[in-house]
Formats: sequence, C-alpha cells, structure tokens
Amino acid sequence: MIKKRTRECQPCTACCDGWVSMTIGEAEVFPGQACPHSTGKGCNDYANRPIDPCDQFNCAWIQENSVLPDWMKPNNAKAIVMLNKLQWHGHPVDLAVPVGKRIPPRTLNWLKDFAQQHARLLIYTEQIIKQGKFQKDQTVIAFGPPEFQQDIDQSQRAGIDLWQ
Repeated sequence: MIKKRTRECQPCTACCDGWVSMTIGEAEVFPGQACPHSTGKGCNDYANRPIDPCDQFNCAWIQENSVLPDWMKPNNAKAIVMLNKLQWHGHPVDLAVPVGKRIPPRTLNWLKDFAQQHARLLIYTEQIIKQGKFQKDQTVIAFGPPEFQQDIDQSQRAGIDLWQ
C-alpha cells in the first residue's frame, strides 16, 4: 500500500516570491520580482488565485506521495524541484531552481544522487546577478550523460526555451 502524504505549501512562498518565472494576471514574476499578492508568508488573494500558473504549479515537494524528503521543502532546501518537467530521448528530466543565487550543496547532491539512482536527468539553474540585482535569465546546467549536456547547452545557445 502506498502511503499518501499531505503537505502544505505555507509558510513557503518560494514560487510566489519570484524564484520561478511566471506571469500572474498582468504581473511578471521572476527572480527579484515577487508576485504582487505574495506576503512572504502566503497569498493575500489565495481564494482568487489563477488556475494557471498558481493552482497548477507542480512543486514536487507538495505532490501526493512526493519522493522528496521532508527537509526538501523549498524554503528549507533553498530549491524548487519540478519532476518530469520535460523528456529527453524518452528519459524524464527534472528541473531544480534555486531559492537564492544557487542551490546549496546538500540539496544539489541529493538531487544528483536521486537522478543517478533512478536513471533520471537533471537540469538546474543558478541566478545571474548584475549590479546587485537578480536577472530574468539564469545559467542552466545539465546533469547527465555528455550527450544530454551537449544537447541542453546547444538548445540554450540557440535560444530554445526548454520548459515553457
């Protein structure tokens, strides 16, 4: 029997605080630019949040039967993980974005070990800071076989959006 887990987002607001780029109504949300409804402890208009992207956002930590351990709640692990964000040659690719400049070593090592143990691929990002401000663009790093790394690097150089 699979144990069903129920986890609550709050007080984590990492996705709302701009670490994941998205558009909420007319507002652009990206690193350094939080959703105008984020209070830092929740949403001040939660009952009216849009289905896309808010209600449909796929944070792996909150998903039913999540494979992520309790300590990997985004506000604790300092990373937002999205499982199966895309496919590469039939293999699932997970995406991790930092809550801050970069994913801490403990979290990143766990993600890499998980990818290796479960034959998954991983893309993770690091924030770009210019003149003390976070930028919309991020550095993208692929973890997996050299062919995967090369494909992701080529896609990035060609300006291909991998997960929108």
